[in-house]
Amino acid sequence: MLHPALAEAIAAAIEAATGQPFLLQSAQPVAGGCIHDAWLLEDGERRFFVKTDTIAAAASFEAEADGLNALQARGAVRVPKVGAGGTAAVGSTAAFLILEYLALRSLDIAGAAALGEALAGLHRASGADSDATYGWPRDNFIGGTPQSNQSHRTWAGFFAAERLQPQLALASQNGMERSLRDQGERLAERVSSFFLDYRPAPSLLHGDLWSGNAAQIAEGVAAGTPVIFDPAVYRGDREADIAMAELFGGFPESFYAAYRAAWPLDPGYETRKTLYNLYHVLNHFNLFGAGYLGQAQRMIVRLNAELR
Repeated sequence: MLHPALAEAIAAAIEAATGQPFLLQSAQPVAGGCIHDAWLLEDGERRFFVKTDTIAAAASFEAEADGLNALQARGAVRVPKVGAGGTAAVGSTAAFLILEYLALRSLDIAGAAALGEALAGLHRASGADSDATYGWPRDNFIGGTPQSNQSHRTWAGFFAAERLQPQLALASQNGMERSLRDQGERLAERVSSFFLDYRPAPSLLHGDLWSGNAAQIAEGVAAGTPVIFDPAVYRGDREADIAMAELFGGFPESFYAAYRAAWPLDPGYETRKTLYNLYHVLNHFNLFGAGYLGQAQRMIVRLNAELR
């Protein structure tokens, strides 16, 4: 059950954001990921999707809102609109994020193709920004892990310093053996070798684009429109989004075909795909344990072999 004080704070935030009183009639728990609690709130006329958690989640909610607003501003891909966020005095204090409610279902072939085309449009248009660097104005989170986004002039420098090295350091704390950590560090030091003939534009990325963070609208005039959510945005190589889209079950093949038809990938993508996904596999080791360590080891060994 949604705590009364939390419900009151959320209702007040909705009223402040919309200018209309929100008299809560129903608060139903819904699926919303593995980190936060999620709710469908209704007042008889309007619906809102709300995430709640302890006060420690406030920074994560702020970063999520920032990412959604950045993606919405581009307009290429549909995202839930941000309503408001805040905290409530519930126990040790709770945080919440209010989002537009969208009735969603899994991507079908046509929805996945539309997403692939739209994502290519997002990457191409944002990558044309002449003054952009690699990174993002604020740090955010990849799952439950803090994600550093300090600005870099080179993509290789960014990926080594802000992606691989923090995950390797955390993995060492979580039980990765020293010899494998050393192999990972050697890889991070030589990342630039993967980019000798490839200079990616700093496109705006979703940053956490796996199949669980995309769907399509299920009903109404917008039915079939693809939607992405739960971003971890930053500016980087567009291939990093596509690489992650191949992890953890992947998307329908129509997604990749439509993306490539709109903007073909560089021939070196197949090798860099392993590099980019190493970041996410290391993060899963750090979040969920040893089940991902063997996969991370195979990726590190393979990538170092490519550099010999």
